[in-house]
Amino acid sequence: MVMKSGTITKGFIAAGVFNMSVLFFSRLFTNSILTAADPGVMSNFGLLMIVLWGLAYVSAAHNHQHLKWLALVFAVEKLIYGLNWTKWMLENSVSEVYEQDAMAGVFYTIYGVNDWLFCIFFLAVFIRSVRSN
Repeated sequence: MVMKSGTITKGFIAAGVFNMSVLFFSRLFTNSILTAADPGVMSNFGLLMIVLWGLAYVSAAHNHQHLKWLALVFAVEKLIYGLNWTKWMLENSVSEVYEQDAMAGVFYTIYGVNDWLFCIFFLAVFIRSVRSN
């Protein structure tokens, strides 16, 4: 599969938008159920860092062809969050989170899938960039 530059730009923007959606799910950092479910990663500080990563993706979107190593950094960052989510899902009950707050439940259901998909995307962007040089 060949990814066109415009598609990659849209992918970077989509990654940023998905990260910034944490503002919605956290109700602008007021959803205590979301933060309590994984306080080590999803504290209000952690959620703010997710928003900052999202802003980084968007800021790199139109210059991605010059940022191959940053694409790899983004892939590793998504890998770390994906692994954390997988571990969390194996050790916790998302249904218990749903019982307390539906928005937090939806967040925990989808955030790791999102991270795994964008990990693959950023890794593919990195590989494409390496191959084209």
